[in-house]
Amino acid sequence: METGSPHDTGTADAPGTPTPATADVPATDADAQPGAGTEPVWHALPPGLLTMRRLLLVVWLGLLTLATALVPGLLAGPAWGAFAVLPLALLLWGWVMLERNWRSWRYAERADDLLISRGVLWHEETVVPYGRMQLVEVTSGPVERHFGLASVQLHTAAAATDATIPGLDPDEAERLRDRLTELGEARSAGL
Repeated sequence: METGSPHDTGTADAPGTPTPATADVPATDADAQPGAGTEPVWHALPPGLLTMRRLLLVVWLGLLTLATALVPGLLAGPAWGAFAVLPLALLLWGWVMLERNWRSWRYAERADDLLISRGVLWHEETVVPYGRMQLVEVTSGPVERHFGLASVQLHTAAAATDATIPGLDPDEAERLRDRLTELGEARSAGL
């Protein structure tokens, strides 16, 4: 069965470059039915996750840049303070890579399973059948809570297919948890 490309969003972006345009498209029953002739509706992660990750990058690499400029500059001479360019270059590279990683994450609810797609260099698509789900958790650490984000962790019968959807809006995370739990119970009862 062909699942469709998570990167096919119908926009004019470069091939293989997903966009967050499908983030707020509600799934309908017709979209979720197998054989309905439509692609699954892909949902992007909210921009708050990118903001949180970039802020953490700036804080940690900013401190490293400052330390790399000051410590060698004061101890060995001002010329050695030029080594601060290295963490600064890493910060700039990380800024771009965080956005590419954020854009690569997608999830789609289908009639019998949940699809999770991610990865920039190594694209990975996980299919989690509803009937195999044993536990669906919503977690939110202190930094995530500050940015109004939560993650959904899916535990299945096979440990290799455990999956996480990071950085969701807490209401969406709870809605997804409740829906997946309900569908998982219905599918497992039918086995």
